[in-house]
Formats: sequence, C-alpha cells, structure tokens
Amino acid sequence: MPGGLTFVIADDHPLFRGALKEALVGMGDVAAIHEAGDFESAKALISANEDVDLVLLDLSMPGASGLSGLISLRGLHPSAPMVVVSAHDDAATIRRALELGAAGFISKSASMDEIRHAVQTVLAGDIAAPVGVDLGTEGDPEVSDLIGRLQTLTPQQTRVLGMLAEGLLNKQIAFELNVSEATVKAHVSAILQKLGVDSRTQAVIRLARIGNDPLAAS
Repeated sequence: MPGGLTFVIADDHPLFRGALKEALVGMGDVAAIHEAGDFESAKALISANEDVDLVLLDLSMPGASGLSGLISLRGLHPSAPMVVVSAHDDAATIRRALELGAAGFISKSASMDEIRHAVQTVLAGDIAAPVGVDLGTEGDPEVSDLIGRLQTLTPQQTRVLGMLAEGLLNKQIAFELNVSEATVKAHVSAILQKLGVDSRTQAVIRLARIGNDPLAAS
C-alpha cells in the first residue's frame, strides 16, 4: 500500500499505548500512528483521518461507555476496521464486540507477536479473535435480540444512536452531522422503531444492556 498504513490507538494508559505503538511500528510500512487518551479525542481523530486503516480501541476510556462506544465510532467511520483492546477478555465481551461490528479483539494480556498477528489478520480482511477462547452463544435473550436489532441500523442511524447515548439533543446532533433537525427526527424515529422502544430514553437504556461496563454485562 503506497504511503504506508495509518493507525489510531485509543487507550487512556500511556504505557499501554506505547506497547501497542511498538507492536505496530515493528510491522513496518507504517505512515502514521495517532494516539487518543479519551473518547472525545478518539472521535476527533477518527473524524479527521478518513484514510485511517485500523483503529485500536479500549472499551474503558474516559468518556466511552463500553460497547456503546464501539457502536458510536463504527457509525462515525463505518469503513475503518476497529479492533477492541480490553482487559475484560471474557467470552461474552469478545463475542458481543465482534457481533457489534468489531473486526477483532485483543486481550491486554496478549504478547507483542499476538498483537501483530491480530492486526495483520484484520488488515488482510479477516476477523481476529483470541486463540483458544470458546465464544459460545449469547445466553441473555434480551441482549441477543438487541444485538440483532442494532445490526439493522444504517451507519448514520448508528451514529445518531451513539450521540443519543451521549445525551446530545436533536439540535446538537443536527449541528454535528450538518443536517436539518427534521432529518435527525426522522433518524430517531427509525431507530426507535428498529429497537422496538417508544422513547430515546428507552433506546439509551436498552443500549446500556449490552454493557456500559463489560464486567457488569458478563
């Protein structure tokens, strides 16, 4: 790939960001590695770098609310593969992350070689999951139903839902997306219908069911 690869590392621990950066640099062919220590910075970086090749995302950063943070960023940049990097590496969290559109999952206990292998797997167009973990099937029927419903949202609807989860008003969402308030209302109506709820508050509560804190969800 001419010009090399562009990465975004979103993690609030500088030492771990450094380890991820070292793993990526060791692969060669790297053009740029952007770093974010909180969710707002991650969103800004992903918005500003449309050519990003891969995002490494910690679920537990300040400002991020677990898997709903992944949903927000996927809506922001649907074409950029996102790999979740987390210390919460139980089967339920890994499975839910992958079902919600993550291209891979790296445990924070992974070695340099395992990190590089996962990144190379995703860049090659495959899904990278930790070796030797039986992901099983979703045991919570409500979560299973919700994930199925979230998978029907368009990228723009996903983005709007992420903003609802952050507490933004229709006027603020319209400004962020550079669309009219009427367009935002139409998106919100479609989201409520697809999620099977009557209000934006209910939509946010349902979204929280898949894990504001991955530990609470497992």
